[in-house]
Amino acid sequence: MTRGTLWLAFGGAVAATAVHVAAPVLAARDLVAAAKAGDAAGLERRVDFPAFRESLKEELNARLMREMRDSDDRAGRALVMLFGPALVSGVVDAFVTPEAIAVMVRGGEPPAPDLKGGATAAVTPEPDAAPHDRVRQSYGFRDLNTFTLTLTRDDRPETPVVLLMQRRGLIDWKLAGIDLPETPAREGQAPPAAS
Repeated sequence: MTRGTLWLAFGGAVAATAVHVAAPVLAARDLVAAAKAGDAAGLERRVDFPAFRESLKEELNARLMREMRDSDDRAGRALVMLFGPALVSGVVDAFVTPEAIAVMVRGGEPPAPDLKGGATAAVTPEPDAAPHDRVRQSYGFRDLNTFTLTLTRDDRPETPVVLLMQRRGLIDWKLAGIDLPETPAREGQAPPAAS
């Protein structure tokens, strides 16, 4: 190999690495900008809605089962175990829209199951409930094909919302999942065990 070929190969490797690192950061920033602007078309481009819905259903079902496992109400626990997944599925399918994603990203506020009403809480918070400057963003790679956008509210730093962006193709990244924060322990109750 000639020296020119080696430099060309090295330059190609550096460029590929730069694209790999920059593409998800730019996609995450584009997602946040579209959410802040209320740009539904921009959110449609940046969100894989079927994958995001499935991820949210898994997270909410797991949370629901943990809460019911710790409940003393046997009859309620049996009903939730029986009908909970179908209820969560219906609520998530209705909830996950570009507008709801925008509210979640702007406010750093995750959806939460309402066990009594069977809906989600915090679907439409008040406009001034979480000003944009109170939500901090951080980025990182979980693996080569998964990039995290972590939203942390200043008033609740212990419960960040982790949005999962996944690679689609060579350099396209889309929001495809979510890791919900652990629910804070109720008064007199031990905090949830780490999994």
